[in-house]
Formats: sequence, structure tokens, C-alpha cells
Amino acid sequence: MVKAEILDKELKSHLDGLEEDKMRIFTLADGRVRGALFHGTRFVNQIRAQHKLGILETYILGQAALCGALTIPMMKDMEHTVIKYEGTGSADGYSIEADSTGYVRGYLYNEHIPVTKPLENWDLSEFLGVGNITFSRVHKDDKYPQSSTVDVDNSNIAKDFASYFAQSEQIQTAFNSSIQFDKQGRVVGAAAMYLQVMPKTGGTAKVGSQVDSHDQDTEEDLELLRKVENAFRACPSLGLLFSEKEVDSEDIIIGLFREFNPLITLKRDIVFDCKCNEEQFIHYVHNLPASEIEDMKKNGLDPVEITCRNCGSVYKIKL
Repeated sequence: MVKAEILDKELKSHLDGLEEDKMRIFTLADGRVRGALFHGTRFVNQIRAQHKLGILETYILGQAALCGALTIPMMKDMEHTVIKYEGTGSADGYSIEADSTGYVRGYLYNEHIPVTKPLENWDLSEFLGVGNITFSRVHKDDKYPQSSTVDVDNSNIAKDFASYFAQSEQIQTAFNSSIQFDKQGRVVGAAAMYLQVMPKTGGTAKVGSQVDSHDQDTEEDLELLRKVENAFRACPSLGLLFSEKEVDSEDIIIGLFREFNPLITLKRDIVFDCKCNEEQFIHYVHNLPASEIEDMKKNGLDPVEITCRNCGSVYKIKL
């Protein structure tokens, strides 16, 4: 990937003062609930710079990429997931790829969404429209991806992801993503968090070994999960919290879930990156039919300019 530079000096100064972009993975209630919090302000700004996006486009693709990044802790071994939303709205949809190694890439199907009136809120139903979301997973030794598609609400990307897990995986999962803009339209804060309820046989070895997998949740279990859900819902805007530099990720996790003995188990890097490179495109262009290459030369397309749709990188290839 050709990394686009962020040129706005005021924005760069703001980013320099923020907590580092990291994902904190944690458990609650003896492992009965797992989750992750990803601070990704630089991550979203890099997406915007790569694709040269406006505010609305940044909000949609940024939210989708933040939520896509949260699927990485759920992956088993070496796994690659492609998440596609296809809708009838003016944005058409998006594609996000997340890899267990920690990189995310993706793009909007329409990077220039028409806006006919001032936005009164961040309800995305007008732009995403009626649609569905598809997860396609490929593990290290798989010949073909395993895919599942569900219909979703389309007004809120975080809720769309939660709806997918409820319908396709039958796993109780909640997502919360947030992007904060300043008055000039800069992205000054961005983050996302998920929680997922694990089967009763999960949790610590001590707890899990004592539970039959067919046991139903007791009223005590259900009350615990209700309290965790309420704590999750009480979370203020994550993008705003990080933009104001008043708390860090561990403060947020401990502050929200103190009652459930949160344990931060891992801290890892997540980056917007792409495996494209110049050699890859040189090989592609030079293997075109000779007639096509000659035609491009006659029409003044030498060098030919190729843009990687996954990351916006531009390559100029000499014919």
C-alpha cells in the first residue's frame, strides 16, 4: 500500500496528543462475557486519507471498518473475513476485509454519495437502504470461504453487525461504534467496542468444567447478563471521550464494567493496511493482450494509472 500522508497540521497535532491506536481485549464475569475496545482515531483518519473521503463517506466506511476490526479477536487461528453490505441506498454498500494478523482494508461501493439536504442526524437508512450483510470466512487450509448472509436494519452499522451475529451465529453480541467530527469536519475521535456472551461451558476452566452444555441460564445468570447489557448501553460516545483526551481505554473498560471484575487479557495493534504493491500491478498490466497494450499507448495511456479499490493507493505503471 502507498500510505497517504495526513497534511492537516492542526489535525496532526491533535492526533499526536491522543492515546495510541490499540485494541484492548478483555473478559468479564469469570469469562462469561468477552469483549474488546478499539481506539482507532488515526485508523479512521488513514482510511479517509487513502480514499479521499468526505464527511458522510468517512462516517459510513469508518464505522464499518471499526466494527470489522472488532471481529478479529473472534477469529480462530489464521483467518481472513470479508464483510459486504449490499443495499438499495445511494451509498450502494461497502466491503471490509479483516485479517487475524491485525490488518483491515475496505472501500465504499460509491465514494461520492449525493446529499440533497442537510443531515439532521446520523440515521443511515437513506444512504444504505434495504439490504443484507454477508460474512465470508476463510481459514488457513480452506479451499473455499464459508459464507452467511442475513437481512439487516440498515440504519445503524453497529446494530447491523449485532443483528448478523444474532441471526447467523446465534450468539448474543453487542457493538458500539462512534466517530467524532469537529466543527471543521475533521475526525478527532473514533473508537468501537463489542461484548459477546459466551456459552455456560466457557469462562474459566474451574467454572466451565462444572457446567453441563445443555443447562439453561438460571435467573441469576440472566440478571448478570442484564446488568452487563445495561452497563454497555450506558457507555457515552466513545469518539467524543477519546477526542476530549479525558480518559484512556483502560479507564473506560474498568469504569463501565467494574462490577463484573474486568480482566484485560491482551493489547494489540490494528492497522488500516493493504497487501497491494507495484510489482503486483506491473505483472497484471504486462500480461494484458499485446493489442490492448498497444491501444493504450496510442491513446496516450503510458504510463497507465491504476488505483487499488481496497485502499485507494495509486500506481503508475510504464507499459
